[in-house]
Amino acid sequence: MSAPVVMVHGNPETEAVWDPLLAELHLDRTVRLSPPGFGAVLPAGFGATMPEYRDWLITQLEAFEEPVDLVGHDWGAGHVMNAVMARPDLVRSWAVDGIALFDPDYAWHPLARTWQDPVTGPDAVAALVGGTEEERTSVMLGFGIPQPVARQLAAAQGEEMGRAILSLYRSALQPAMSDAGRHLEAAAARPGLAVWATGDDLMGTEEMRRRSADRAGARTAVLDGPGHWWMLQEPARAARVLGDFWAGLP
Repeated sequence: MSAPVVMVHGNPETEAVWDPLLAELHLDRTVRLSPPGFGAVLPAGFGATMPEYRDWLITQLEAFEEPVDLVGHDWGAGHVMNAVMARPDLVRSWAVDGIALFDPDYAWHPLARTWQDPVTGPDAVAALVGGTEEERTSVMLGFGIPQPVARQLAAAQGEEMGRAILSLYRSALQPAMSDAGRHLEAAAARPGLAVWATGDDLMGTEEMRRRSADRAGARTAVLDGPGHWWMLQEPARAARVLGDFWAGLP
């Protein structure tokens, strides 16, 4: 029997981003983990910082009876890599689209830098996840997210997610990411896959992605064309890429 597949999404998302991909994968054992504040309750005392999300994910993985095949998208990729660098024994394999976040030369995209700014951040986050559900749905559609998923994301967004966004991004101000990336070689203890959607301009350059993948001992899978939400734009092709990766594991 294959290992459980565990999926971790990012910002400003919920587990709904995996629906089309899972429909193509036809897996027996899948678990979608929602980071606190992103489709799950933000517990009292949880500061929503990058180290806290790493520890949250490690705790979740420790509950499994066996190592898992771990998949991360967007900030979910950041949480996955931080957990795998610290505890590779908890996974059989890992696959992410955000490995270049840990490259020494990575610079946050303009919107992220706006959220990290103490002056502009609150208003920018309110524009993203505030307003009415219809207004939030319109924002998601503007990102190219399909209607059914856009509505599900919008329904879960709001002030709590906004607080999590501000805290998480501010905890990841450089050099926090490059400092975490000093341990990238530790991820090579388990087979890894770096997914590169060529239309995604939020996750670093090709050079950064390949350099980081090499350091982590990961294969690179190129999805020519789709952007940041590749699992929504081309779920069948994404399913083939992940399925082929898992099929080649010991």
